[in-house]
Amino acid sequence: VQLQAYGGGLVQAGGSLRVSCAASGGTINNYDMAWFRQAPGKERDFVAAGRRSGSSTRYADSVKGRFTISRDNAKNMLYLQMDTLKPEDTALYYCTADTGYCTGYECSILQNYKFWGQGTLVTVSS
Repeated sequence: VQLQAYGGGLVQAGGSLRVSCAASGGTINNYDMAWFRQAPGKERDFVAAGRRSGSSTRYADSVKGRFTISRDNAKNMLYLQMDTLKPEDTALYYCTADTGYCTGYECSILQNYKFWGQGTLVTVSS
């Protein structure tokens, strides 16, 4: 499967933004998917994950209550709704997928995901 993230941009602190991930070459209902982000000079960190069933999600503590991961299997799309954005949310946001089944903490481990898209840049100004 090929993944393409888009929808990033510049937003003021406290604002909202939704980034999207379009999948091709495979149907996302066969994949567990997630969002990771990488700030300048830092490692790529887990943000949110959603199981293929759509019934289970997991979030990093830093975004819990502010970000929402969702998917539209019919459109082959993954989304990340980001509310109450903070300057520390500034990063390249990557969508990722894997055919393996993750459980709990496993869904937040970068190495458990095989397919990666290019990132989309989100910049939050103070």
